Amino acid sequence: MTTTKTNPIRTNKVWNIALWVAQAALAAMFLMAGYMKLTSGPAEMVAMGMMWAENAPAALIKFIGLAEVAGALGVILPAATRIMPDLTKLAALGLAIIMVLAAGLHIMRGELGVVPMNVVLFALAAFVIWGRTNKAPIAPRD
Repeated sequence: MTTTKTNPIRTNKVWNIALWVAQAALAAMFLMAGYMKLTSGPAEMVAMGMMWAENAPAALIKFIGLAEVAGALGVILPAATRIMPDLTKLAALGLAIIMVLAAGLHIMRGELGVVPMNVVLFALAAFVIWGRTNKAPIAPRD
């Protein structure tokens, strides 16, 4: 019986690449969603099919948009600059919380077709939190 050893450096590199892909996907999705909420009014959002915005206060929509843009920047910038890289995990946690709340809202409104996207984005955020904690943490700059 032969055993094969995995190269820990290569394994870490694969995890790092996978995590950067997940972080980029999260950033892209939340930058787009947040920008749309920051630049569109409730009526425009309803016209785009986002029925939840119909009775939502404009200030709440803007707040959600701001939180999404901040989270998108937070999953990239601290890790990329290696300045306080643990903020990347906190940003991913914030995005995961947004997705739990969004899924709850959509379920309450009977908009079940949207929930799978909430689940996927939640899973990506959870993967980033787990991966940057356990598999490929980013060391801060010296």
